[in-house]
Amino acid sequence: MMGRPRPPHATHVRREPPDGARARLATWLLVAAIVGVALNQRPAVVAVAPLLDELRADTGLSSAMAGLLTTVPVLCFGAFAPVAPRLARRFGLESAVGASLLLLAAGIALRLLSPVALLYAGSLLAGAAIALANVLIPAYVKREFVRPGAVMGAYSAALIIGAAAGAALTLPLADALDVGWRTGLGLWLFVALGGLVLWLPVAGTGRARRTAGDTPPGGSWALLRLPLARRVTAFLSMQSVQFYAVSAWLPTLLADSGVPASEGGLLLGLSNVVGAAGALLAPAQAGRMRGQRPLVVAVVAAYAIGLTGLLVSPDAGTAIWVCAWGVAQGSGFAVALTLIVLRSPTPLVAARLGGVAQCLGYLVAAAGPLLLGALHDLTHGWSWPLVLLLAALVPMAWAGWGAARDVLLPDADADAAAGRAADVVPEPVSRD
Repeated sequence: MMGRPRPPHATHVRREPPDGARARLATWLLVAAIVGVALNQRPAVVAVAPLLDELRADTGLSSAMAGLLTTVPVLCFGAFAPVAPRLARRFGLESAVGASLLLLAAGIALRLLSPVALLYAGSLLAGAAIALANVLIPAYVKREFVRPGAVMGAYSAALIIGAAAGAALTLPLADALDVGWRTGLGLWLFVALGGLVLWLPVAGTGRARRTAGDTPPGGSWALLRLPLARRVTAFLSMQSVQFYAVSAWLPTLLADSGVPASEGGLLLGLSNVVGAAGALLAPAQAGRMRGQRPLVVAVVAAYAIGLTGLLVSPDAGTAIWVCAWGVAQGSGFAVALTLIVLRSPTPLVAARLGGVAQCLGYLVAAAGPLLLGALHDLTHGWSWPLVLLLAALVPMAWAGWGAARDVLLPDADADAAAGRAADVVPEPVSRD
């Protein structure tokens, strides 16, 4: 069966809600609610790291067991991502996002309680909640906005800002309030509840717009039969490997190269700042382009500059290399999420593709820091780990080049409704 070419200006066709176009104020409030959700999608995870020393001293946990508190949520990002489309089908996108915020608040609250087991249970719940929102928000943006690029930029930038805030503010706030590590982690409960307060009145429950077809009944994994879906998934996976591997080891790499530890932390913060700028601008540009290949080339080039600089001269020009890497990771992550939206013909396909891509992407990414650390121990240096990351840019570029073509995935459910064979998944065809 032939695939579905993208109709002219398809990305600019808005599927209007039954009550007509949103008022400008309502649209801005909706964007604020989306940003509020995004700001909650990282602090509950990264806030643990600054408090690990105090946490271990109080609980007696080993380094390995304490490290699980940061690893478990990332694994949950992958494991629970495929659940999101099913929740959207059953309860509607709006209600599913609201439920994810409630689940996140419950996970944070569990970590306030004394038994150590609840610390892990809370981390698991928080990771599951974030996994759901990771998939649902891009699908929601696809449905609600004529040009999703700018909103995806705000969403992606808010993710990075939330992560930076969780890492930078948790310990100072706990010290300023003279509270222990449990209460320090619990402070992010107020942010989660604030996000829920923003979300519910703006987005509603979605009951009026929910139908039996809100999410296609077919299996999301069937999308991987399509080369385009595999390319999008591979690009997100390789981008995530780069981010998590370097984020985990950058301060250590710089310290081993003679950069003072205090400067290493500041440089990592600098990378987050420039990364947020890249995440804000790249999707807006992507939404204006027929194809996003120039952006993929720019992301890979920025990674190559940053990693090569750290390999050849880590103690000279360090700020330049770190900024190049920051631009790459911020814009690369945002472009990866935006490709999920732009390559999908409907919000429902976007939810399914997002679930599959993020499931595999985060599970692969979780191995990145472990692999880099093992290679460092084996070679007693950082040259070979950096060479490995540079080599990984080749499959990343290949995947991104294919994922950035100006084509759409087929809407198999619409084809079935039109009387076509439901068990055949067609290939996408370019307009060219």
